[in-house]
Amino acid sequence: IVINLLPLTPETRGLVDAAFLAQLPPGAALVNFGRGAHVVDADLLAALDRGHLREAVLDVYATEPLPPQHPFWRHPRVTVLPHAAALTDPRSASAVVAANLRAWRAGQPVAFRVDRTRGY
Repeated sequence: IVINLLPLTPETRGLVDAAFLAQLPPGAALVNFGRGAHVVDADLLAALDRGHLREAVLDVYATEPLPPQHPFWRHPRVTVLPHAAALTDPRSASAVVAANLRAWRAGQPVAFRVDRTRGY
């Protein structure tokens, strides 16, 4: 699992592109909580469609808010999260992350996934 928390700089813009993704092992996942411009959307979607990447969890996007017609909303391997900055209590946040990781590894649903039927 690659977790991106980098700041957006000229050196990191477009960092997560086809060449970067090709270096990941098959079945890898991407979590992007940095900036949307780090990811080349078309390259990410292609890696997901080929099955090279297992999943992408995103809470930042090249265009914000994420347009309703964007493929990320409909892609079965993309989890779209709202970008909501707030103070985080590490004790409670780490418990949620640990529980989700255990569930994900066991092939069970994780909490806080987007429910497209509810519109968020």
